[in-house]
Amino acid sequence: MYAVVEIAGQQFKVEKDQKLFVHRLENKEGSIVSFEKVYLIDDGKKISFGTPSISGTYVNAKVLKHLKGDKVIVFKKKRRKGYRVKNGHRQALTELLIQSIGENISTKKQVDSKIELTKKVVVKKEPVKKAAVKKAVVKKEPVKKGIATKNKSSK
Repeated sequence: MYAVVEIAGQQFKVEKDQKLFVHRLENKEGSIVSFEKVYLIDDGKKISFGTPSISGTYVNAKVLKHLKGDKVIVFKKKRRKGYRVKNGHRQALTELLIQSIGENISTKKQVDSKIELTKKVVVKKEPVKKAAVKKAVVKKEPVKKGIATKNKSSK
């Protein structure tokens, strides 16, 4: 059984009794941490995934220790310019031990019952007909032909 869970802004594929290093968490060493942003669970028989996360699921982990990662050296250079910069960095990490992956049974039953209800009741909505809007009729005055007819008759 495995799950895809978001821990400290990153997604990890985790299994029970797995150790992993994540970005530094605020919890103390030896404390239990629960992560509720579970995006996928595979129990060997079926795969369930959420949109975006599965409600009512959790991953419990124990904080083993806080440590620093290996040193990463950043070296910048521009040739023929005399520009060289050397910089180092050690990332602060937390080591976790995944203890359990689970689902809250009561919420799962509620979600399943809601899905069954939506499957049973399928109601088609008829389109709403718009009422015909009558436009106001504007009466036009007849064009006066007196000036135009005088010009034609003089030719």
